[in-house]
Amino acid sequence: MSGANGAVPAEVGTSSSSAAPARTWRGPSAPERLALLRRTRSIAIVGASANPARASYFVATYLLSSSPYDVYFVNPRAEEILGRPVYPSLEALPVVPDLVDVFRRHDDLPTVLDETLAVGAPALWLQLGSWHEDVARRGEDAGLTVVMDRCVKIEHARFHGGLHLAGFDTGVISSRRALG
Repeated sequence: MSGANGAVPAEVGTSSSSAAPARTWRGPSAPERLALLRRTRSIAIVGASANPARASYFVATYLLSSSPYDVYFVNPRAEEILGRPVYPSLEALPVVPDLVDVFRRHDDLPTVLDETLAVGAPALWLQLGSWHEDVARRGEDAGLTVVMDRCVKIEHARFHGGLHLAGFDTGVISSRRALG
């Protein structure tokens, strides 16, 4: 369901008194996201977790095993994830990442944006479920490429032929039509 300008309401089926504001920001198109992922060489995962049940751990595992990126972990409460060092902040990284992939609470996103701008990273990626229009507008106004409410693992796999059942590469090939 979308409005006249293509904006999708944040909550569908709620009364006008309790409805969340409509989503009006439009991020990069699929070809623009593909171009971003192709020019990216390094990714910093802010909010990385050593807990295998967390989405950030799953994404980190995928990026390390199935992508060409140099991956850095940022979490002030961790020292090592997947055998790699964890940095307390973006500023502490040994490089300026090409893309900052964020797994943090909504209220933390403005601070992560400020840190991203301070280190000079060119792109900010807010994972599935993260949407903050003020952060997106501020980031774009400062020259960042901003992606929201999308998973970098899913997008990378989708663009590179590795997305299958539930986002996993199952190794199963299927088709609705007979292969000739």
